[in-house]
Amino acid sequence: MFERWKVQDFPPGEGLAAGVLGSEYDDSGWADVPVPGDVHRALLAAGWIQDPFYDQNESGAAWMEEKEFWYRIRFPGPLNALEPGERLQLVFEGADTFATVYLNGHELGRHRNMFREAVFDVSGAVQFAHPNTLAVRFDPPLKQVPPPEEWGFRPWAPDQPRVWMRKAQFGYGWDWGPRLPTIGLWRPVRLRRQRGACLRGVHFHTLHLEADRSRALVAVRVEAEQFADLAGAGLKAAITLTAPGGGAARYSLPLAGSEATAYLTVRQPDLWWTHDLGTPALYDLQVDLTAGDTVVDTHRAQVGIRTITLDQSVDVEEPGTRFFRFVLNGVPIFARGANWIPADSFVGAISEAHYAGLLSAARDAHMNMLRVWGGGLYEHDSFYALCDRLGLLVWQDFMFACAAYPEHDPDFAAEVEAEARYQVRRLRSHPCLALWCGNNENQWIHETMRWDQPDAHHVPGLLYYNVILPRAVAGLDGAVPYWPGSPYGGDDHNSQTDGDRHNWNAWHGGIDRCFGDPPGADRSPEGVSFRRYAEDQGRFISEFGLHASPVYETLRRVIPDDQRFHHSPSLDHHNKDNPKDKGDALMAGTTGLPQTLEEYIDFSMIAQAEGLKFGIEHYRRRKPHCSGTLLWQLNDCWPVLSWSVIDYYGFGKAGYFYVRRAYAPILASFRPAEDGGLELWITSDRLEDLTDFVTVRLATFGGDTLHEETLEVSIPANSSHMVARWPADEMPGGPDRYAAVRSAGGLFPANRHFFAMIKDLARTPAEPEVRIAAADEHTLHVTLTAPAYTYFVHLIVPDEDTRYSDNYFDLEPGETRTIAVSNAARPLTPDMLAVRWR
Repeated sequence: MFERWKVQDFPPGEGLAAGVLGSEYDDSGWADVPVPGDVHRALLAAGWIQDPFYDQNESGAAWMEEKEFWYRIRFPGPLNALEPGERLQLVFEGADTFATVYLNGHELGRHRNMFREAVFDVSGAVQFAHPNTLAVRFDPPLKQVPPPEEWGFRPWAPDQPRVWMRKAQFGYGWDWGPRLPTIGLWRPVRLRRQRGACLRGVHFHTLHLEADRSRALVAVRVEAEQFADLAGAGLKAAITLTAPGGGAARYSLPLAGSEATAYLTVRQPDLWWTHDLGTPALYDLQVDLTAGDTVVDTHRAQVGIRTITLDQSVDVEEPGTRFFRFVLNGVPIFARGANWIPADSFVGAISEAHYAGLLSAARDAHMNMLRVWGGGLYEHDSFYALCDRLGLLVWQDFMFACAAYPEHDPDFAAEVEAEARYQVRRLRSHPCLALWCGNNENQWIHETMRWDQPDAHHVPGLLYYNVILPRAVAGLDGAVPYWPGSPYGGDDHNSQTDGDRHNWNAWHGGIDRCFGDPPGADRSPEGVSFRRYAEDQGRFISEFGLHASPVYETLRRVIPDDQRFHHSPSLDHHNKDNPKDKGDALMAGTTGLPQTLEEYIDFSMIAQAEGLKFGIEHYRRRKPHCSGTLLWQLNDCWPVLSWSVIDYYGFGKAGYFYVRRAYAPILASFRPAEDGGLELWITSDRLEDLTDFVTVRLATFGGDTLHEETLEVSIPANSSHMVARWPADEMPGGPDRYAAVRSAGGLFPANRHFFAMIKDLARTPAEPEVRIAAADEHTLHVTLTAPAYTYFVHLIVPDEDTRYSDNYFDLEPGETRTIAVSNAARPLTPDMLAVRWR
């Protein structure tokens, strides 16, 4: 009913004067706009604006910030009038952002928060069995912000009016995103008919799990509202919990007041695990609210039986430190994952299929946790449902990021509290939910900026992070832990001894400090090098990353032909980090500086991929003292040069495939010792003890074997250990050689160690022999044989639906590998594929 609307812009205040509220108003010249959707996409489809992602067209949409936009739709009223005790509500699940709603020419009310639903009682306003006209005016957001002299607090920068808006903050530009603030009805609109009473919320959570996991105690809290006389009928909740195998448990719960809780014992429960530890089992929960014999409301959801806690106990093996590790069903886990930003600048356009592609790619890369970053949005329902099904944990930030926020305005504070309560109710029963977090970087940046001032430890916004948000979580959830910010903890909010940490020493050249120390930076090639990860003794690394170009095909789609060169105006426009040559220092120390666009694509990808590999290996070797790595970042919101490992269109960068190998549940990695020796470590996130035979080889790039031995290794469950060590005279390093390790049982991906940076290796690029065979219409088998060490072999098909069994890999001298290349969406032929190497 409410999917196809019309939209039109007006100068502020002129829409009403034009008579847009009238039922006879002619809106045939307006643009069509789908709901859920966004104004930018609608105007692009209508030809009113150029693609803001192409070239430097972003600024061509800036005029939209100054206009008011009107949505209109005519819809038939319900055929049947309301019965006594019934009400009809008009529900906007997401209106972005400063909206005034009119029905049949009369104002229903106003709303100013895209992060919570707007609900209007239209029982007496809708015309039953007749046409109705619904209109929504979106006012220019910047004009709703008070002038700076009335702010009442000191902002970090005068150009951050976004802090006064409960709106996706990234829309006003970030160091990876364009300035394209969204407008419109970004989530569904519906009419909701209710009879006498309704469910306000249902909370399913696991209270207790026996140590042997043979029995679980779960709770179902039912929150109801009675808004009309029920003729003496009492309210009850009929609860049905159906197991994955089909057996069902039923429970009848009387509701004496507005809420009640049922406690159910489940024997031999099917537990929800992350995909790497077991099956993410889901139960079907149905709650019917009844008045007498009549069902007046129903709630259905998929839920999981699992416990999740955050262990911050003292780490006695590293005095003066504490753990920061998640414990799932009693098992301490190492979080292998990434940060998630909105998957599109135009958030209403994000489809379930788009989510599924990215989330499946995360799972396939052995990730078990994603952090929903605080400058974006609480994602669409399908995001969390997919994480439930795929066995991915979610660290959920509240939507505050990189700014000081007003807390003295009671209306703004009340809006934040209403938003928090709405989102906690909405998301709390998802088994994927692992943490509520107050914000992104606000405490840390404020103290760094104000380090020598009396207010260094009171960032405007603490009312939310220390009071309002934890109160909402404790009162409405209570099962998922809360954390005040990210990073947070220790003697510096970005401490290595306590809490979580953002490592931006690599890439940004940060320098570690304590409270009261002046901040500093080293932006030399050595200062931004990924080798600095080896200095990090952090407990949980919730951000770290390196910049890289997307694939050529992505650039081809958005950069004009004459601009396809490194640091062209168009290419630099698609790099929102400043200065635009910041990545040159990283490449200078890793690969050398590029001379062509092709070299820039490869060199930046190599620097990112080698750096992420190096960092992940270091952090995983430190398990359990380090208990998680969430790389920055998984995805992009537009075609851009950024820290992502999967670009906007879905192409995996080299970093994605390097991470996929480094995040394997069992990792073998080399660590160079300070005395020149070499160590081999095995890190296992599996829950069973294992043994394996591993072959370790030292060889030249030309193919000469200098040392080779096979070792039997014991791999204890859920641990990290050094299993072998060679002195420098047994495994002498050098720029002309590498060390490699392979598993006889295939327990882990093969790995290698270089004794110098890529630019300093003494090797000659070797062209592999390539044979391509069609396995079927949609699959190619590509067999490659290396005459000498072949570095950075990558297969290219300019189609984002193409999948590779592996990519961006090395071949040892004489090695042969066959890679499966498939595309379920369209046929593949050999001429569509190219093979490259370095």
